[in-house]
Amino acid sequence: MTYILAIDQGTTSTRAIVFDAKMGVVASAQEEFPQHFPQSGWVEHDPEDLWSTTIGTCRTAIARSGISPSEIAGIGITNQRETVVVWDKTTGQPIHNAIVWQDRRTSQICSALRAAGHEAMITDRTGLLLDPYFSGTKVKWLLDNVPDARTRAENGALLFGTVDSFLIWKLTGGATHATDATNAARTSLYDIRKGRWSKTVCEVFDIPMQMLPDVRDCAADFGATQPDLFGCSIPIHGVAGDQQAATIGQACFEPGMLKSTYGTGCFALLNTGDTPVASKNRLLTTIAFQLDGKPTYALEGSIFVAGAVVQWLRDGLQIITSAAETQALAEKADPHQDVILVPAFVGLGAPYWNPDCRGAAYGLTRGTGPAEMAKAALESVGYQTRDLLEAMSADWQSSGVQPILRVDGGMSASDWAMQFLSDIIAAPVDRPKVHETTALGVAWLAGMHAGIYPNQQEFAASWARETQFQPQMDNAQRNAKYAVWKKAVHATMSF
Repeated sequence: MTYILAIDQGTTSTRAIVFDAKMGVVASAQEEFPQHFPQSGWVEHDPEDLWSTTIGTCRTAIARSGISPSEIAGIGITNQRETVVVWDKTTGQPIHNAIVWQDRRTSQICSALRAAGHEAMITDRTGLLLDPYFSGTKVKWLLDNVPDARTRAENGALLFGTVDSFLIWKLTGGATHATDATNAARTSLYDIRKGRWSKTVCEVFDIPMQMLPDVRDCAADFGATQPDLFGCSIPIHGVAGDQQAATIGQACFEPGMLKSTYGTGCFALLNTGDTPVASKNRLLTTIAFQLDGKPTYALEGSIFVAGAVVQWLRDGLQIITSAAETQALAEKADPHQDVILVPAFVGLGAPYWNPDCRGAAYGLTRGTGPAEMAKAALESVGYQTRDLLEAMSADWQSSGVQPILRVDGGMSASDWAMQFLSDIIAAPVDRPKVHETTALGVAWLAGMHAGIYPNQQEFAASWARETQFQPQMDNAQRNAKYAVWKKAVHATMSF
């Protein structure tokens, strides 16, 4: 048993990757699934799509690897965070579509709780702000709006989980209702200092605590799969939310180490060690990982739209047919046009936390075309990252801060985007040899727990850089461009 199966259940697709005993990729499979937008600002998934693509990609990856399922020592699961599923404890039937982390329908709930004076207490216990992004208000919305849901929940008939918990429950045939500390820390219901669900916060959100899963370390026993799913029972040994899994995969184990992942959104995490740092700049205090019962904390900045802006170019404006075309377009854009795109399609995340503003473009001329829009889209990700890093720098006063940003995610494959990122933040950007850092992180958790992968120190020593991007833009140009971006953001928020 020398292989690990990693499940990476994301916002737009599900992937399964088989890793060998040396943490090398043997085979993989990926499948996209539909996004549902019932109203403006609402985003949903059919939980059956999450489940069917998980099983389908796992079976395909195992088949492509040419190994027997009995050779797999364990499964690791990483997942889109904050997305909520509520299902029947007996039948396993979800009571509603999953409400996705991007969804903004609970803005009024957040406003009411804020007006009632609850935000300071919630932030103190959970490290999070009152925002529709997090799971707590989504659960409350389901209980308040799905017929009979609240009564059923209070009677113990319903279970809540983030996507990892839902998949664990399904994979184990309902034997395990559990999550890990990193996913629990994103719900607005978990006391990150005491390491348990907060009774006080649950009462504020009016959520029955019997709905909540058991919280475990990132590397732990989460039950085993039903034998009929893959031909034999496979233990589940590792779980982490996608951004924490990427932090682990990038080996950011020491305080001051920093990574940024560019997927549908962009998420930067700064390891702050065994001390939760309260942000004064509207960043999030969260758990980076938890091993042997000991949490390691992080400051996190969350951008809602990163890779999703490229999807918008493809599916919304239809000016490209694939993400790879954006680099060529950006390279031929008119350098004299300073088009700014603020991609607030579902509001703005850190450090602004404005759920109600919407996207805007500035500096358009008659000469603005697909090339200029593609360039502005890629640049928007760099600008937003600088917003996060400046907030982190203000919060984290330590000589241990690493002045190098480790990057991963689909957009990190764009040399143009990563060079602009390095230019605008005035710091080196490191892209690792292993691009699958999210899956690698959770594979290492599972493999380490199964006893086939090295310990934390040896794993960190194995991290290798593929490319380093060095800043080439002069300070005057960098700061002038960033000033225009800040002006555009404030105009967007005041519209």
